[in-house]
Amino acid sequence: MRSTWLAILALGAAAPALAQEPRQPKWELGVAGFGVSQQAYPGADQQVGRVLVLPFFVYRGELLRADRGSVGLRAVKTPNFEIDIGFAGAFGSSSNDIAARRGMPDLGTLIEFGPRLKWHLGAAPGNGRWSFELPARGVFDLSDGFRNRGFSVEPELKFSRRSASGWVYSSSVGAVIGDRKLGQIFYEVAPAFATAERGAYAAKAGLVAWRLGAAATRPLSTDWRVFGFVRLDSVAGAANRTSPLVRQTTGASAGVGLSWTWMRASEAAAD
Repeated sequence: MRSTWLAILALGAAAPALAQEPRQPKWELGVAGFGVSQQAYPGADQQVGRVLVLPFFVYRGELLRADRGSVGLRAVKTPNFEIDIGFAGAFGSSSNDIAARRGMPDLGTLIEFGPRLKWHLGAAPGNGRWSFELPARGVFDLSDGFRNRGFSVEPELKFSRRSASGWVYSSSVGAVIGDRKLGQIFYEVAPAFATAERGAYAAKAGLVAWRLGAAATRPLSTDWRVFGFVRLDSVAGAANRTSPLVRQTTGASAGVGLSWTWMRASEAAAD
């Protein structure tokens, strides 16, 4: 389950939706290979890397969806607004591999799951589209029996465009805001884990990070597609900026991959 979700996340991150995009099949089944280098957590000065080859399944029903970072029920759809169930994820890492956290509990693989509002704002320069997304998600640790790790809200303004050469790309700016429970995962230092270089710290609720991102995808043939993304996270002004676990203000994450569609429906998706 964990690997399949992460494959869908990688594909969804690189597939921005556009109103002028051609009609797509109702479902697709295939395999994706991708590599990701991800900042261990916002404010970390070390990266977590993964290279995976995994199956994926996409379903584009009128109400039930598993596509572009959404899964489950699409409760509302109008020309300007959508409400669906969205998700996101982040790889875990051993604290022994992160100097700032050495001796502390490991960071688990996290899945964020919950409703998402999408507001289509209209045309943008270059035949592009503006949109605004507002996910409100519970955070769960797949490495610890799907245990709840807090709650986040992630407002994001996005620009999407299809080029004449076939590239579909997007750029976005947003923020991650979390409750105290979420802040504890990344930034709290309990007295038992305090050292001479790492003082005890009680995490707070509030801004976790600012985010600036870009993603792109292009078909190479009927069945093959290349995709990639890059993201910058900044903890400037964040609620836990003074935590001893914050070692730098800005960090980057990036990934690139290739997907192959093995089977697809002959029937086109509703939209």
